[in-house]
Amino acid sequence: MSKIDFSTKIHAQRPYESKIFSKPSNPLSLQRAFESDRGRIINSAAIRRLQQKTQVFPLEKNAAVRSRLTHSMEVQQVGRFIVQTIFASLSAEQLKLFGLTHLERCIESVVEMSCLMHDIGNPPFGHFGEQAINQWFALHLTDLSKQLNEQDTRQSVFQHRPELASDLLQFEGNAQAIRLISSLLNLNLTYTQAAGILKYTRPGTAATSATPPGQSYLMKKVGYYYSETEYINNLSASLNIDYGCRHPLSYIMEAADDISYCLADIEDAVEKGILSTAQLSQLLAEIYPEILIDKFALNDQSAIDKMRKTIEKAQRSPNYFISLRVSLSHPLVKHASQQFITNIEAIYRGSYNQALLEDKSHYHAITETLKQIAIKYVFSHREVEKLELQGYRIISGLLDCYRPLLNIDANVFHKILQQDKHAPLIARHLVKKLPEKHLLTYTKAIALLKQSDLDYPALEYYHRCRLLQDYISGMTDQFAYDEYRMLMVID
Repeated sequence: MSKIDFSTKIHAQRPYESKIFSKPSNPLSLQRAFESDRGRIINSAAIRRLQQKTQVFPLEKNAAVRSRLTHSMEVQQVGRFIVQTIFASLSAEQLKLFGLTHLERCIESVVEMSCLMHDIGNPPFGHFGEQAINQWFALHLTDLSKQLNEQDTRQSVFQHRPELASDLLQFEGNAQAIRLISSLLNLNLTYTQAAGILKYTRPGTAATSATPPGQSYLMKKVGYYYSETEYINNLSASLNIDYGCRHPLSYIMEAADDISYCLADIEDAVEKGILSTAQLSQLLAEIYPEILIDKFALNDQSAIDKMRKTIEKAQRSPNYFISLRVSLSHPLVKHASQQFITNIEAIYRGSYNQALLEDKSHYHAITETLKQIAIKYVFSHREVEKLELQGYRIISGLLDCYRPLLNIDANVFHKILQQDKHAPLIARHLVKKLPEKHLLTYTKAIALLKQSDLDYPALEYYHRCRLLQDYISGMTDQFAYDEYRMLMVID
């Protein structure tokens, strides 16, 4: 086993330092740094917007049904529980051996804030919103980029930089979260805290086919965009993270999310009347053995008996979901903690190529059962699908409305930014609606480019498309709905 020293990956370095940074930091100064991160995160607009973003049911008025914010708060609690369980399971000698002595409080804080932040990059209307953005750009980007090539209208402005077009076609909530904290909000978090939400490690410019087999899970989705490449490179160098690998604490954040949302989505469905507790009990009793035996090839009668007793206990309880949650989540937390310890060398390196709970065990069968019930009986419900289609139409319609900002070349767009009276009037009105922080991010990126550079047209247009994606994805469900109605002149 190679030397494991978590103190080299838990430190207080930030992108912008007010004083010279030296590591390792002592526990007290480390904790103060992470408390500073906590304040920056909790007071950020991205966290406040989560209260009006979809978990499962868009534009939901029932406060008992989860928003992204209430979901993230639940993930926080599970993340803390996993950290506490890991430290309780390690001896004083092991803590010293792994460089974890005096780091429990620091790690707990980092994991907790990573859990709170993990969904900040998600657009309105959830994963359907991601699909709407990607499909719109897949339909229009090629034609739009060809209009800008003054030399040859048959060639895209991305002809010399096709990877930039590919990057724009892969909008991903996880990658947008990295962009939010580093470029848009400029929170200047410690690299340790930021790395806690870097769930996937493939850059948007890299093809899926180029993913090494040993990193198939780590790089199965885009983790960051071209625009944040330098930031990720600096983060990786600071924390000694190899290309394609992740930070060890991101595994805990991921496990906490997996444990939380599986049951939460179903509980919300019961709150909405889509399922009853009696129906849920029957589905759990039927589907769990099927997954355990047929999918995972585990003929474990004792696990099936435990599930049956868990269901019966919940049915007798005055609060069905408290009983079910405690009975299911506690063993899952213990198993995730044990998986972290068992695979600690690979997790420390960030090369462990799977989620902590995806090990085809009877614990994995629990989360898989809950996911299958949600897919078959919640996400496919008529009401949910209707709301998702409405969300798709809203986001596509908003992108159509802002398309004039992408129909013009860089010179005209810069005149629009300056509100030049000779620039197109509609585009001038549209630009005024974009947030100042988004426009500033664009202008900063463009200021670093040289107009004489052959790649300037492609890079400028790339950042302009990012500007529009930033604006649309940052909207809450309600704001997107209201904006769509306003622009479409709907009373």
